[in-house]
This record gives sequence, C-alpha cells and structure tokens, in this order.
Amino acid sequence: MTDLNVNAQLSQPVGIFDAGLGSYDIVRKVRAAYPAQDVLYLADRASFPYGAKSEAELTHRLLGAMNFLVGLGVSSVIVASNAPTITVLPQLRPGFGLPVMGVHPPIRAALQATGENGVVAVLGARVLTDSAALRAYVAREAGEASSRVVYNEAGGLIDLVETGLFLSDPATTQRMVSAFVAALRPQHPGLAGVTLSSTHLPWLGDFFRQAAPALQVFDPADEVVGQFAPFTTRGSGELVTLVTESPQQPFREFQELLNRLGLNLQPRAVRI
Repeated sequence: MTDLNVNAQLSQPVGIFDAGLGSYDIVRKVRAAYPAQDVLYLADRASFPYGAKSEAELTHRLLGAMNFLVGLGVSSVIVASNAPTITVLPQLRPGFGLPVMGVHPPIRAALQATGENGVVAVLGARVLTDSAALRAYVAREAGEASSRVVYNEAGGLIDLVETGLFLSDPATTQRMVSAFVAALRPQHPGLAGVTLSSTHLPWLGDFFRQAAPALQVFDPADEVVGQFAPFTTRGSGELVTLVTESPQQPFREFQELLNRLGLNLQPRAVRI
C-alpha cells in the first residue's frame, strides 16, 4: 500500500485501531497527552462489529489489521478495543517485533475508588462480558475482591454510538442509558461504579453521569494513554485516518458521522 504515501507524512507513528468510531476516543487522548506524536488511525469498518465476533474471527481480523499497520511503518500499535484485547491479543502479541498495547477494564482503579463494599460493573460487548478470559483477568487484577465485580452486556448502548444516534437524538439516548442504569441497580445491590469497557461507551459518559450522578464512571482509555508513555516518538503531531468499508458499512456513512461530530479527519478508504 505504498500509494498511501504514509511514510512521507508520518515519522514512526503509533497505529491505533478498532472496528469503528470507538477508537477515536483513544486517538484524541493520545494526541492530547503527546502533542508531537504522529498517529495512524485505522477505523476497520469492514470488520464491524468486533464485539459480535467469535474469538477465531477476532484473531483473523486483528492479524489482518495489525499486519497492515506494520506494513505502513508504525513503531507501535494500540488495539483500541476491549474485547479482542482480553480474549485474543495475549496470544498474538509475541508475533510482532514492536510494542503492542490494548485496552483493559480498569479493575484495580475502580475497586479502590469504590471502597471496601462497592460493586463495579464491567460494561461491554457480549464477546467480552461472557468470556472466561475476562474473568481470569479480573481474578488476576482483583484477587479476593473479584466477587465485587459483575458483568453486563451493553450492545444496545454501543449501537447508539456507532450509528450516531447519540448525536442525532440525545433525548432517546438519555432515556436508554437511564433505563440501562436503572435495570442494573436491582441486579447488583451496592453498585458503585461502571467501567465503560467498549471504546464506544466513553462517548456516553455524560449520559451515564446524568442518569446517576453518584455512580462512578471509569474510562479504560485513561490507563492505556499512561502506559503508552515509554513508546512515544517525536514527530510533528500529524494524524492520518484510514477507513475500510463494506456494503453494510459504507465509507460515506463514516464520513457523515465524522462531520456530525465536527471532526475534520479527512479519512481515506483502504482495503486490508
């Protein structure tokens, strides 16, 4: 894909990707924290949604995207999606000769912040919340406090972001988020916090705070941005945005969503 001419624009960029808009939350936070860092942002819309795929499918999709980014000269990669980070990335990471980071639910921080008896709900796509890999990760992070961690699928809320409905109809979005939170409380007495463990869900952070001001909301992006510090490179702070598409997820729809968000990213359509 040398016709992309990425090497002429970027100096040792970090490659950041997932299957849609969610990864841009990581992109903007990396750029804010490290203004000189060049970024190659890939929205792999042809693979949307990661959260509905099997682990075998996720492995195939991640390998394709990561090899594509490595071929374009990235110096590091951030897999900006919780589900594949937990379920398949540990097995893939050793195959790449560069730093590969992922996005993990901030279990330790959430448990510490919510006190001795506070319950923390991990919210995300079903492939994450139903996975044995997530439970093993929580056990390592939380130890005996694992009993205070619960798991809830939030696919309907993820769709609010990917379709752009949270922008076009904030009233409906607020009703849906409020209803979701209200349903959690009787399921999990003592609920004190939620981790927004899909990179789409942080876009709904204000809706969660409006629904339940006392509920603590934790964004996994904050931890990965800090962990990226040793791998930063000095460029000119440039951003190149690449997008894959499919008949179900056409390029024009992604461009329209970016426009509605006021993001002047000038994406280019690519194939992996």
